Amino acid sequence: MKILVYGAGVIGSYLTHVLCAAGNDVTLLARGSWRETLERDGLTIVHHLQKKTTHDRPRVIGALNGEPYDLVFAVMQYQQMAAILDDLARAGSPVVVLVGNNMDAGEMEAYIQAHTAAPKTVLFGFQGTGGRREADKTVCVRFGDMGMTVGGVHRAPSAADKQALTSAFAGTGYRLTWSADMDAWYKCHLAFILPIAYLSYALDCNLRRATGKQIKTGLQAVREGYGLLDALGYPILPEDTMEKLHGLKGALSYILLRIMAKTAIGELAATGHCRDAVTELEALDTAFAALRERRPDFPMLHWDILCRAMPDWETLHQLYRNREGREIYRL
Repeated sequence: MKILVYGAGVIGSYLTHVLCAAGNDVTLLARGSWRETLERDGLTIVHHLQKKTTHDRPRVIGALNGEPYDLVFAVMQYQQMAAILDDLARAGSPVVVLVGNNMDAGEMEAYIQAHTAAPKTVLFGFQGTGGRREADKTVCVRFGDMGMTVGGVHRAPSAADKQALTSAFAGTGYRLTWSADMDAWYKCHLAFILPIAYLSYALDCNLRRATGKQIKTGLQAVREGYGLLDALGYPILPEDTMEKLHGLKGALSYILLRIMAKTAIGELAATGHCRDAVTELEALDTAFAALRERRPDFPMLHWDILCRAMPDWETLHQLYRNREGREIYRL
């Protein structure tokens, strides 16, 4: 299959690697010095937990040129996605998958459909890959072969869409999980990751300093986030989510978070992203705050404790800028 991956950060890089491994004709859209690196040296990924390094040679472009594709995956930070919707509407592909955190999935789908010249299926996905970009390589942290949760805003993918996506990853071990409500899935994911981000910022992006009490406060804040969504009428997804926060499974979740916090996994999967994506996390925090405004009476004591413990967003922007004074995020 002929596939475009629009965005070459950590998630887009690993997605490109898997699609290349499946034998697809893969094009990667990147910009700036990173594009030059990819054109010169190819895509190098250090798989942290697997203790291996891979090298791929996808075709690299800096802008869309009207070329047709069987599939397009757009892999951007939440606040960046709106800027490429016109590109996605013009993209010569019958299926476009927007990958990453997204609190405006319905609006983005409507925009693409209103501006596309040809019929197009718009899906949304999430791939839980962490890591960091370095000068000449990507360091990736993942568990197993990873995979993607994918679906429509409020519908499951069609049989034809499932077949196309399954074919794209054939033979790789990459797992596709179908969702009938990605809008709710995204909101539930946000209820989980924001407390971790708040705690990371409160600890100067060093989760190794987290105490058991602070991690428990984080888990209690997650429960409150899910409780708010339930009160607003959203299904809690995935279906077994609440089981993982109570009883023996809840104790296991606490242990796993402690292990993550005290090892390099926490740096690669959480705090590194908090440092490099302040703008995205502020936008996600603002979006979740809008949900809270719909139920201002809903108690979120532990959520607010974590929020008060971290610096304000203006201070965080100042703390985590690079030497050129720009946010450390890019395609």
